[in-house]
Amino acid sequence: MKRTLPLVLAVALFMEQMDSTVIATSLPAIAADIGTSPVTLKLALTTYLVALAIFIPISGWMADRFGAKRVFRTAIGVFVLGSVACAFSGSLGAFVLSRFLQGMGGAMMTPVGRLVLVRATPREQLVSAMAWLSVPALIGPIAGPPLGGFITTYFSWHWIFLINVPIGLAGILVSGRILPEFPGEERGRLDVTGFLLASMAASGVVFGLSVISLPALPPFVGVLTVLVGAAAGALYIRHARRAPDPVLALGLFSNRTFRSAIVGASLFRVGIGAVPFLLPLMFQVVFGLTPFESGLLTFASAFGAIAMKFVATTALRVAGFRHVLILAAILGAATIAINAFFTPSTPHAVIVAVLIASGLLRSLFFTSSNALVFAEVDDREASQASTIAAASQQISIAIGVAVGGGVLEATAFLTGTALGLDAFVNAFLVVATLSALAAVPFFMLPPEAGSRVSGHRRRPTADGEEQPQAAE
Repeated sequence: MKRTLPLVLAVALFMEQMDSTVIATSLPAIAADIGTSPVTLKLALTTYLVALAIFIPISGWMADRFGAKRVFRTAIGVFVLGSVACAFSGSLGAFVLSRFLQGMGGAMMTPVGRLVLVRATPREQLVSAMAWLSVPALIGPIAGPPLGGFITTYFSWHWIFLINVPIGLAGILVSGRILPEFPGEERGRLDVTGFLLASMAASGVVFGLSVISLPALPPFVGVLTVLVGAAAGALYIRHARRAPDPVLALGLFSNRTFRSAIVGASLFRVGIGAVPFLLPLMFQVVFGLTPFESGLLTFASAFGAIAMKFVATTALRVAGFRHVLILAAILGAATIAINAFFTPSTPHAVIVAVLIASGLLRSLFFTSSNALVFAEVDDREASQASTIAAASQQISIAIGVAVGGGVLEATAFLTGTALGLDAFVNAFLVVATLSALAAVPFFMLPPEAGSRVSGHRRRPTADGEEQPQAAE
């Protein structure tokens, strides 16, 4: 497999993933410049996530209708325009709108980029290709806060966004030459009703949970929005059963392998989504580290994610999706639980070692689950599979942050004390338990599930039964 294609896509996706968190440590500086408060400016964080949730459901239809390559390059262009608009924003309203424009581009980049990779890569090489896309998805949110803090401290917050311009323009030019052509297909009319309901459901849940976990607005607003989103989701399920060509084809969930991949990854991501929120907060509030110091510590997991690139293909070929995902879910959850036992006196070398192991296991899990999503769907269904996977990713991350923040608030309220180490112990143990539940859906899979992609095979034994073997 040529490595150029997944690398080009990985750089673009890294840029999108990083921007979801990069302004977190720069809020005070940005707020001072545009004349608002850091708490109010947290709306910009939420706005980006809401834009992703609104436009991800339409990404599959757009890719099929206008061509995946064209949509991917256009998405990068929209993202770059949004970045420039952010850099030159002089008010809260302008900045929030600019972040929304960024999110529109990002909503197309992730699912469409993954779709391009699936359609251009032979199934037997898909695991190796997916490894390149899993790494930026894990490193981006972790790299965002320390990188944003560094740029804001030593340069200016404007460069957080302006740095996307040369990267984005290079991505448009290189992808124009590297990405294969996928001409658009004759599709029926867009399922407008389904799009509105699916977008309302996803954005309602994401916005509501973000408000609850990052209280820039009263919490009751978040709860009400989540309920509206849940109601829209129920209406969409009813609509999708009747529509001839729904914007999200829920019929894919009748495929056991696809269903297990989506459900398992969503459960695991609830725990993983909370860690980038909980860990830096614990390092700063309880351990007394600076934002930059805590960012450098948490970035250690990136080295594990990179190391996974050399493990995933062999592990899946030898053991198969079922065993690898069960083991990665359980051990990955265990590394989250270990965070609960960190104290201010824990040597940094021990913390770094745990985070590297955690990064490797998480990356192994997501590389495997991302590949399993497409293992047993045909090329025509790939756009729908990619869209559903991207939408579930955004929702589960938002749930993870809300659960982590909710446990912290509940512990502080019940004990009547300020946020302390006990609250973080409870939060890490709760999200670790949720991540461990990700193993359950994979117990339902046969050992040979996704063998066309993993290369894992079963051979007959002397007594006529079969046992696993690695493909030659």
